[in-house]
Amino acid sequence: MMSRAERTPLTDWWWTVDRGLLAALFALMVAGLVFLMGGGPPVAERIGLPTFYFLNRQAMYLAPTILLICAVSFLSLRGIRRMALITWACGVALCLVASKFGPEIKGAHRWIQFGSFGLQPSEFVKPAFVVVAAWAFSEGAQRRDMPGGLIAILLLPITIVPLLLQPDFGQTMLITLVWSTLFFVAGLHLVWVAMLGVLGMVGVFAAYTFFHHVRERIERFLDKDSGDSFQVFWSQQSFRSGSWFGTGPGEGVAKRHLPDAHTDFIFSVTGEEFGVIVCLCLVALFAYIVLRGLKLARRTDDVFSRLAITGLTTLFGLQACINMAVNTQLMPAKGMTLPFVSYGGSSLISLALGTGFLVALTRKRPRTVLLSQKPPGTAPATVAGVMR
Repeated sequence: MMSRAERTPLTDWWWTVDRGLLAALFALMVAGLVFLMGGGPPVAERIGLPTFYFLNRQAMYLAPTILLICAVSFLSLRGIRRMALITWACGVALCLVASKFGPEIKGAHRWIQFGSFGLQPSEFVKPAFVVVAAWAFSEGAQRRDMPGGLIAILLLPITIVPLLLQPDFGQTMLITLVWSTLFFVAGLHLVWVAMLGVLGMVGVFAAYTFFHHVRERIERFLDKDSGDSFQVFWSQQSFRSGSWFGTGPGEGVAKRHLPDAHTDFIFSVTGEEFGVIVCLCLVALFAYIVLRGLKLARRTDDVFSRLAITGLTTLFGLQACINMAVNTQLMPAKGMTLPFVSYGGSSLISLALGTGFLVALTRKRPRTVLLSQKPPGTAPATVAGVMR
């Protein structure tokens, strides 16, 4: 057991980190391995890979994932901002490269291939963008000579245009929603909230008009007979078959028909094999992480930390909600993974970066430390002061 009397970086980290948040994140990782035992083997066998190929690779990726979370959580507030800025700039540049030179997968150019390893840059852009946008808002609140609000507004088109070129409407929508949340928390007037809502509807209509795959998915969602409803049928069937207690691990049928049973539709596979009760427990675990993050954001006095924690928590919660909503047919298919549960190397590492930022930001820091990490010449500010 670590003693408070010991003054080492490790003991300081242990006594300042939120252990409840860490425990919930590690519980999600373990749950992901258990559920992937059911969803991974049928997909691997279908494409001619070893039975536990996806499970073994997921377990292999968990080691660097945990190390990255812990390493990032040691960063100071200044270190978090610098790392996020570098990651965001590199990620946006790589998104442009992927849109031009990346391999076409399901009609989109979202990946960069390095031999046998594939990288999806947009996954790393998301958490970095949230921190950079929160930084811009907070600087605008604390420094009169810094146009933080304008910079934060410009960050959005710079980030989403490369995503639309791929095209990746799902990630664009997610980033825009999180940015709108940050804008609101930063003191946005209700008139601007209404205008953002109108612009959002215009954006959805434009995507429906100009992107064929978006129009196809929306029409299929509204009218099941308008196109191929194969995935919709088996996703619904999995929950019907599983009922409250499930058919038992490995006994599911839907996973043998769902093409993405190990990624986008792993929640459906879980519902069939483990039952609705286990799915509700999984939802409760996600809810705990989100509510815990928002509670810690409310407690902090630092404007940047409050905005960044709120944004990262919203990003994590919205991604989980979108995935589960697609699986339960509450919204059209989006191709969004379930955090720490779905298979994916890029997804896991990017989630490690985002949750590492979150764990670092929620650490208990003396007020003197927070003040020492602000730029010289700053004045105390409230979150609402960002938009003044």
